[in-house]
Amino acid sequence: MLHDRDYDEKRIMKAWEHFLASGRVEDEHALVRPAIQHSWERSATLGVDAHGRGSPRSTSDDALDCLRRENEDLLASARATFQRITDIIGETGTMAVVTDAQGIILDVGGNRRTIERAHDIRLEVGAAWGESIAGTNGIGTALSTGRAVHVHAAEHFCEGVKAWACVGVPIRDPLDGSVIGLVDLSGPQALFHRYNLALVMLSAGQIQQTLIERANVERIALLEASLDRVRNAGSTDGMVLLDRFGRILHFDDLARRRWPALGADTTLRIGARLATSGPGVATDLGFRLPEVLSRHDLEPLVSGGAVKGAMLVLSAKPRSTFAVHAIEAPLVAAARARIIGTSEPVLQAVDRVVRAARGRTAILLEGETGVGKELFARLAHAVGTTTGNEPFVALNCGAVSKDLLGGELFGHAPGAFTGATREGRAGRFEHAHGGTLSLDEIGEMPLDLQPYLLRALEERAVTRLGESKPRPVDVRLVASTNRNLKQEVEQGRFRRDLYYRIGVVRITIPPLRQRADDIAALIDHYNRELSTRHECPPLRFEPDVFSFLQRYAWPGNVRELRNLVEGLVLLSSGEPVTFADLPEEMLDGAASSEVPPMPVSPHREEGPLASDRLEDAKRRAIEQAIADANGNVSVAASRLGVARSTIYRRIQHLRGRRRS
Repeated sequence: MLHDRDYDEKRIMKAWEHFLASGRVEDEHALVRPAIQHSWERSATLGVDAHGRGSPRSTSDDALDCLRRENEDLLASARATFQRITDIIGETGTMAVVTDAQGIILDVGGNRRTIERAHDIRLEVGAAWGESIAGTNGIGTALSTGRAVHVHAAEHFCEGVKAWACVGVPIRDPLDGSVIGLVDLSGPQALFHRYNLALVMLSAGQIQQTLIERANVERIALLEASLDRVRNAGSTDGMVLLDRFGRILHFDDLARRRWPALGADTTLRIGARLATSGPGVATDLGFRLPEVLSRHDLEPLVSGGAVKGAMLVLSAKPRSTFAVHAIEAPLVAAARARIIGTSEPVLQAVDRVVRAARGRTAILLEGETGVGKELFARLAHAVGTTTGNEPFVALNCGAVSKDLLGGELFGHAPGAFTGATREGRAGRFEHAHGGTLSLDEIGEMPLDLQPYLLRALEERAVTRLGESKPRPVDVRLVASTNRNLKQEVEQGRFRRDLYYRIGVVRITIPPLRQRADDIAALIDHYNRELSTRHECPPLRFEPDVFSFLQRYAWPGNVRELRNLVEGLVLLSSGEPVTFADLPEEMLDGAASSEVPPMPVSPHREEGPLASDRLEDAKRRAIEQAIADANGNVSVAASRLGVARSTIYRRIQHLRGRRRS
């Protein structure tokens, strides 16, 4: 066990009880280490409930998603080391966690039984373990002191945690040395060994080294991104390079000489935080300059398809009026955050969309069905906005009949045609005035309607059906297609002049099979999102099944993956997902070595249900899918993205509940 030589649990418990009664640790209780005594005092001053059972506070799923994005560098740097450490401790009865700088748990791993037991004290993803919330503990106390801390069972401040032992080691930012997170090992005190302290310190050191390497790579990338701006700068302009946290990475001699005269409160030094921002600094870069610098330009620097920093240009002749600078408005950050993935094909597509969207020319997004073209259309819209209030109007050309599509696009005069409204109506072009019109499946547009679309784009005006008066419109067009429009032109099904007009910038959105590195993140994202929406427990996958899904070709792309996860969430019994739960068509094309033989009877005992409301939701989902498929269970299973046997098993289970 991890004990100091003089550790005496009974005497420390007595000292704790005396402290709660008197607010003091007496000399006779000298076995209480100074670090623990000081932490008890802080905990009491902060009003922590000494009789609590762990963390009383948990983070919402949306807030947790934001925290993970904000701490993406930490999590990415910790991933390989965290996997190694959890493999090592998996059989020791110990678990590991990674937290952010406030002690909110971002990831857990290690012994499965211990992780399940840890739910009793809410030592789990999303829980807050800062010292001001959970009292003396390996996470919170290490973050408060900025030093490695081990806390033996009785040394915890909260009574409900005194059966546990833990070791926490802070992780520091390589640029300014500030604490940005923590690695902690925890477990029942009887199973906790002294070598855990060395193990977690070694792991923290490895994560720290990875952070340093990543920071160097990012610094070089930002310096390269700033080269074009430096070449075009005036000879009297000073340059200050900021990272995505608003900290100074580099500055030139002109900036250094000019800085004292500017009157800025911040010292010009590497690592100093110059710009401030609101929540989400790591993703939306909502930089705000101090007022004395707001006459100078702050320009975004793009690397890998996203804004990763900024260049402050200290002009010899700054503007005469102050202005508030913000880089990449929250609308852009929100649009970018919806595109899940960090693989090179995705980053390249994002980079091209961002670059193209800075102008007002039309953009053509090409890609297979289900790749998420609308998300990229929304990103283009967000980048092109100036106020954040411009409209985004979408129309699927393949979902509207040929007779009605013209009216949908251009609007119509009162009674212009059969079915037209008496009052007349504006079309999608007019609704999108000042913003973005997204036309999906533009290859489905009838040939005789295409000249009218071309004219609207060329003349920047539309004429409602049944009228002769043109109405001016200012619209950015983002068109999408899953067809090869160039081939459609050659075969006479799409006008050549319209193709060149809408395809000034053509961007291909990669299919999921070309971005396999993103599959795990997509499954995790939809698992959390959909289980929360349907009030179901998150899915757990058998390792072989999860590995299979990462290798699967996904012909339906992201849409197919999402539908599969939603169907599995709705029909889950709480047990790990097996091959028997997957749609048969997914397994048909797989090699026999990838998929183990199915059991003779796929039925397995169902675990206790979370609630009757959950079962009612599952029953309604099954009944609705079967009704929509006109009683065809195979079709219903396909639409739900699950195996036919899964539906039969759930039907049997629900019937059994009704009888009982």
